[in-house]
Amino acid sequence: MTLRGVSEGDEATGRRRRYVDVTARGLALLGVLFVFSYTVYVLWPDRPPAVTSVIFVILVATWVIFIIDVVIRIALTPHGRRWHYAWHHPLEVLSAILPVFRALRVVGLLQDLPVLKRHTPSAVRAQFIILALAYACAWVFFLALATLDSERGTKGANITTFGDAIWWAIVTITTVGYGDLYPVTPAGRFYAVLLMAGGIAIVGTASATIISYLNERVAGLRHTGAELAAPSLSTGEKADPAATHALPPEEPSGSERPDGAAG
Repeated sequence: MTLRGVSEGDEATGRRRRYVDVTARGLALLGVLFVFSYTVYVLWPDRPPAVTSVIFVILVATWVIFIIDVVIRIALTPHGRRWHYAWHHPLEVLSAILPVFRALRVVGLLQDLPVLKRHTPSAVRAQFIILALAYACAWVFFLALATLDSERGTKGANITTFGDAIWWAIVTITTVGYGDLYPVTPAGRFYAVLLMAGGIAIVGTASATIISYLNERVAGLRHTGAELAAPSLSTGEKADPAATHALPPEEPSGSERPDGAAG
């Protein structure tokens, strides 16, 4: 990759890549610890004070480490390319600002699986779908927790249990919006906006993926010269081309035969 005519393979960029390779998995595991601690914090309101102290230390420590990580990554990027790096790596930058994005970095662990490192078109599409679903699940789960934490105990709130929060988050991210549950606090409404934005992105991404797959299939058929018969609505199998021919006209009955025709 190049930027402004300068190779991204220079020594300064190489130091950043080596740093990322060394710390990526540890930071993802740290993100798992953060999500687990925050889950305990929200779902266990009657926890002992000692547990609260441990959770507080973990949450603050992980937040500080993520901030330091972003600063180091930007510092290891050559001058003139730092804004470019921050712009093209929003997840890393936002994870140092908002805790919800820290949960998404956990999904980065999936990218290290061997099955997701293949480069065939089918494997790339499968990798994209799996990661998209993982990001969506992490997004819904963490925002449901955050919304419950901000809504619970507020006068007039109707999102008071984790079940309510998950239901509301799924309905919101799918852009359905029944209106039976809704946030009443400023923080809860902010999380609702994030869910809506995520829902729009997910719907658009799913539509683009389906269209891309159909275009690839049609292009492949044109390239091979194959013909695709109309599928059967009852079985989903390809219809027999011979069975799609028009039926021969029926012979006229005796009363409809032309004059002079044999009886």
